[in-house]
Amino acid sequence: MADTLAVTGIGLVTPGGIGTEATWQAVCAGRSTARTDPELTGLPVDFTCRVPDFSADALPDTRQLWRYDRSTQLLLAAAAEALRSAHLEPTAWDPTRVALVVGSAAGGISTLEIQHRKLLDHGVPGLSPLTLTGYLPNMAAGHLALALGITGPSLQTSTACASGASAIIAASLLLDAGLCDIALAAGCDAMNTPLCAAAFAKMGALSRRTDDPAHASRPFDKDRDGFVLGEGAAVVILERTAHAAARHAPPSAYLVGHATTSDAHHPTTPHPQGNGLRRAVLQALHSADATTHDVDHINAHGTSTRLNDRTEATVIRTLFPSHPPSVTSAKGVLGHTMGAAGAIEAALTVTSLQRATIPPTANFVGPDATTTGLDLVTGRPRRHNLTLALSHSLGFGGHNTVLAFSTRT
Repeated sequence: MADTLAVTGIGLVTPGGIGTEATWQAVCAGRSTARTDPELTGLPVDFTCRVPDFSADALPDTRQLWRYDRSTQLLLAAAAEALRSAHLEPTAWDPTRVALVVGSAAGGISTLEIQHRKLLDHGVPGLSPLTLTGYLPNMAAGHLALALGITGPSLQTSTACASGASAIIAASLLLDAGLCDIALAAGCDAMNTPLCAAAFAKMGALSRRTDDPAHASRPFDKDRDGFVLGEGAAVVILERTAHAAARHAPPSAYLVGHATTSDAHHPTTPHPQGNGLRRAVLQALHSADATTHDVDHINAHGTSTRLNDRTEATVIRTLFPSHPPSVTSAKGVLGHTMGAAGAIEAALTVTSLQRATIPPTANFVGPDATTTGLDLVTGRPRRHNLTLALSHSLGFGGHNTVLAFSTRT
């Protein structure tokens, strides 16, 4: 990386709650948010993790709520909190020097499904003229840029479940290139829809614990059988350290390294030895001028699927044989928030550094032969002074993304 970048603001809207504090308390409590979902009645898997009590009151401007897909609504609420935490006021900044990058796996998929049903049931007269502006994958970034008056670079990334982390990397590159002074990096998705739930169930990716949803998502556990669909949004605000210091904005942590690689192995299955993830970890550490001995903590992708957790555990175990970092996964509580996951978990990694606390991995009972050997935080939060932490994000298509955050520049 050309410059160390300061994280000056965070906003979270997750199944753990609306706001960073609500989400943090939820993951530290280690209680799953998975519940039976009325919108999925009759499907093979009928439970998800949804944002609780989300309404128009959580949005900064509710006059055009009907224009936005649910994923965009979550993003707008997260952005409002991020701006407050960074002490930024859009009316006071130079909008040409602000960048926005939003990651999403599916765009406005809820809008697409709803409008497709209307087309089938009522023909063209039943179709909303705002279908495309609600659904198109770039429109989350477009709507947020409109809401905040951002006229600098505005981009949308899509690398499946690594999308939010990819957005953070893209935002950092814009800052390094001098194309902006402030960058909002985000992830958002709301794929708790009948089509997405049925499709994931059809391919065998979802947990089938319909009789016990609360214990369905169990990262790295011997009895894991798939992930649980979640929804959410996160916004991470990045600035060059000098710019943050000039406006007296205290950093929560620093983005000191990052890397992204591809497996080129299989559309959905990670490389069995984790070669792509291994290279991403080493490249991220190299860009941070650090080694494996410097890593205190890893916020793992930890999906609760057989293959992901096996691959990720193998990489961690082989890269850190004598100095194992503490490991956690938030997906036992929040479910898999898809394109939002990378940004949400990056925000949680920063919060762990800031609060010297690692949340537990929910629902973990014990490892199997493929996930043994990790220093997995379970049961209760672990207090630990942290200096360098990694956040892993992996996605269909063989995407591997690693972010390195530190309490030091």
